[in-house]
Amino acid sequence: MNWASISRFIQKMLPSPFSIAMLLTVVAFLLALISGHNTSVTSLSETWIAGIWKNGQLVFAFQMMFMLVLGHILALSKPVSKFIAFLVKKLCHNTASAAFAVTLFTMVMALLNWGLGLVFGAVFARKIADESSLNKRPLNFALIAACGYSGLMVWHGGVSGSSLVKVAEPGHLSDMMGVEMQAIPLSETVFSPMNICASIMILLLTPIIMRWLGKRSPGSLLSISTSDQDEEREEAVGADKLDVSVWFGKMIGILVILSAIYAASTNANILGLGFITPNWINTLLLGLALTFHSTIRSFLSSSKLAIQGSSGILLQFPLYFGIAALVQDAGLIESFSAAVSNSSATEFNVLTFISAGIVNVFVPSGGGQWVIQGPLIIEGCQNLGIPYSKAILSLAYGDQLTNMLQPFWALPLLGITGLKIKDILPYTLLMMLIGIVVYLSVILIF
Repeated sequence: MNWASISRFIQKMLPSPFSIAMLLTVVAFLLALISGHNTSVTSLSETWIAGIWKNGQLVFAFQMMFMLVLGHILALSKPVSKFIAFLVKKLCHNTASAAFAVTLFTMVMALLNWGLGLVFGAVFARKIADESSLNKRPLNFALIAACGYSGLMVWHGGVSGSSLVKVAEPGHLSDMMGVEMQAIPLSETVFSPMNICASIMILLLTPIIMRWLGKRSPGSLLSISTSDQDEEREEAVGADKLDVSVWFGKMIGILVILSAIYAASTNANILGLGFITPNWINTLLLGLALTFHSTIRSFLSSSKLAIQGSSGILLQFPLYFGIAALVQDAGLIESFSAAVSNSSATEFNVLTFISAGIVNVFVPSGGGQWVIQGPLIIEGCQNLGIPYSKAILSLAYGDQLTNMLQPFWALPLLGITGLKIKDILPYTLLMMLIGIVVYLSVILIF
């Protein structure tokens, strides 16, 4: 396969992610106008505006942005930076070895937390590029950056997976379906034999294939400026001394961590990890970020970079909420799920996987997608008498898989690395093919 030709073709065909979001908005509006129950332009405009500014979605958007920013701040802390520097020095001697290490460690981090995994992979890739540029060593930076994005292909099967965390919350399924339902603990989803097998297969295959590709595309010499950021060093006076106090920030951070631990310990569903919610994850990330940074000033300095990395999400998330409202108005998602509901048990999970991947192209939000597709999937499981957990995992696999095609979540990585989506897409498409094989295999086997 000629990856250079694929890359040139993609460079000619792809606009910026914001332009893609605008184009998808127009397409969704036209589909809703033609196919939907609502054929009034003015009424559809109201639907679009309501979708953009819906309170619950804006809360979710803020939670996701905060998770990304805090994960980014944590990744820029000295302990994490030293860990990444250690990995670069010991494991990343050329494109092939760097591709293997970045893919493996990024995926592991993303299984723990998607925001941390995304930023960890981006910073890891950038530090390898800095080191290669400094030592005049050739590197295929686009491949390494793509490897730093690989965590978005496994995140939804991890402990921060949106749908998996939501169904573990007591009362969520009951509120969603309007009938009394038991929560589905993470032990039946994240830590199920099916998901553990899928995770192990991905963690074994993807780094090996990326290493193989790195051997055949070693890259070229880079000339880039260092990404290291110096802390502000102006003299602190008066109360400003708290900002440069080593003990103050760490003390606050430890207290926040202890609060998160207490909340977890008092949760009624602690054994099923029911305490893991977006708010709990953000609380823990805040405590870790404050503790890992040497001072409050260091924390705030890193936050400036982290907020820059989330600017694209701030601008585009509302557009995708509007797209979701239009697509739902057109009845397209219901059509996908209706086809799924009339299938056999095996077909149900396979078609759930496929439909989730398609929907994710238009609605690149795991939580938002669950809100739209979740009720229809639960109803389909009830009609067919099949386990909820497998169908929910099928949704999660399809959602995360097409992140390798959809550029939305690559925005922070592109900001850190300075690359464009068309640079990394040829390699992420290969990862998507690997994911198709792995995820379809476990869906058919289990």
